[in-house]
Amino acid sequence: MVEELVTAGAVVASAGVVCLLAAARVVKQYERGVVLRLGRLQRAVRGPGFTMIVPFVDRMRRVNMQIVTMPVPAQDGITRDNVTVRVDAVIYFKVVDAAEAVVQVEDYRFAVSQMAQTSLRSIIGKSDLDDLL
Repeated sequence: MVEELVTAGAVVASAGVVCLLAAARVVKQYERGVVLRLGRLQRAVRGPGFTMIVPFVDRMRRVNMQIVTMPVPAQDGITRDNVTVRVDAVIYFKVVDAAEAVVQVEDYRFAVSQMAQTSLRSIIGKSDLDDLL
C-alpha cells in the first residue's frame, strides 16, 4: 500500500514538473511575447525575462523589436522618359507594436518586403533617368 502511494506521488510530482517546464518561457531583451489564449489576444504583451503561460491553452509568439535590414530584389522598371533601368535597394524597419504585427498581418516581414518592392517600382515610374542617376 505504501509503495503504491509513493509511486502515485512520484507520478503526480513528475507530471507537475512537466507542466511547469511546458509553461516556462524566456523572452529575450530585444523581443516581446504576444500571448494568444485559445486564439484570443491577451491584453498584456510579455516583456523581456522569465514568463509563464498556461500549457496547451496559450500560444506565445515572439516578435523581434530590433531594427531589421532586408534586401529588396532588383526591380526592372521603365522611367518616365521610357528608359529601362534595374534598381535594387535595402530597407530598414522596426516593429513598434508587437500585438498589431501578429494579429493584423499574416506575415509582416513578407508584407514589408512586398510594399517596398511596389513602392520602388512606383518611384522608378515617376522619375526621369537623370533624377535616378
